[in-house]
Amino acid sequence: MNAAGLFAGIGGFELGLHQAGHRTALLCDVLPAAQAVLKARFPGVEYRSDITSLRSLPADVDLVCAGFPCQDLSQAGRTAGLEGERSGLIGEVFRLLSRRRVPTVVLENVPFMLQLSGGNAMRAINDEFERRGYRWAYRVVDSYGFGLAQRRERVFLVASRVLDPAAVLMSDDRPIARPATSLGNLPHGFYWTEGLGGLGWAVDAVPTLKNGSTIGIASPPAVLMPDGSLLRLGLQASERLQGFDADWTLPAEQVGRRSSRWGLVGSAVSVPVARWIGRRLVEPGCYDTARDRPYSVSGKAPRAARYDGRVRHAVDIGVDPLGIEPPSLRHFMANPEPPELLSLKATRGFLERTRRAKLRFAPGFIDAVERHLMAIGGEVPARPAPSRQLALLPS
Repeated sequence: MNAAGLFAGIGGFELGLHQAGHRTALLCDVLPAAQAVLKARFPGVEYRSDITSLRSLPADVDLVCAGFPCQDLSQAGRTAGLEGERSGLIGEVFRLLSRRRVPTVVLENVPFMLQLSGGNAMRAINDEFERRGYRWAYRVVDSYGFGLAQRRERVFLVASRVLDPAAVLMSDDRPIARPATSLGNLPHGFYWTEGLGGLGWAVDAVPTLKNGSTIGIASPPAVLMPDGSLLRLGLQASERLQGFDADWTLPAEQVGRRSSRWGLVGSAVSVPVARWIGRRLVEPGCYDTARDRPYSVSGKAPRAARYDGRVRHAVDIGVDPLGIEPPSLRHFMANPEPPELLSLKATRGFLERTRRAKLRFAPGFIDAVERHLMAIGGEVPARPAPSRQLALLPS
């Protein structure tokens, strides 16, 4: 297929599709840093910076991919939904589809969109596709089950006028177990920029890579290693945890600061997920209708659903299409750049936030953070009353 990548970011969708045998005919993203990456990694592809000025899609495009802006759909955002100034840009996709019914569309966004506005945000998107004659299917999948040591759940939606979307998204289901917390035996990823309202705990993996933090700085996760040291995830390791080669985003430094690359990586589509979808677009599988469940017209939207052209169905299916267990997080962290110790300032700030939090922490976790702080020459702040010490719940 010839694909148009809208809100293309650093090309995670497009790279995965290329690996599955597809071609990119058009790229569009408004960020100068993303533009620098796209032009370097996809030379010769037509580029547009502003989707609102794009009158129509090229005549040879038969696949549209759009990881549309999630600021208003993410749990940390303003939850303005489809009326938000940025997430409302999904309307530009439907404007272009109204001009020409491109045969197949793939969208990606955060799972919180399923409960936003009581589930109405997702239903509104589905309504727009149905009005234009598309069947659709969507499913929450986790990048972890694609061989990446990152817990990253995202909603992928396929809408098509020429194939069965359920045969693309719902024909593979190979659940795998996630390891349980085991301090001293496995690495544990968490966000040192958090600590008050959440933590992002992940066992032998990192929590979802993201494009910012609640304290307004670039937000690489930290990792508590089995030996008790706290390490800061490197940028090249983060790129690899999204399925890119190390330094994929290096061209962004031509137009901005190195720190801007964190946001580009955190906003990207995981490459192996896009590759799986691209392969299934070429060779759809077989959907088992025994997975169908009643679709509720109100309340939080189901985590997987489909529309067969007549009826909407919820779908009973998990988040692991391929079920590829990733190598240990240590494999990603050590190659190609050695990780750095979490600094004294970062460790102390995190520890002070946990003192004010009412979160629950795994037994031994706070002790490990305190030991790391002392090992790098810091003074441990006083602990609150014992009644405030609870245990870690994964966020």
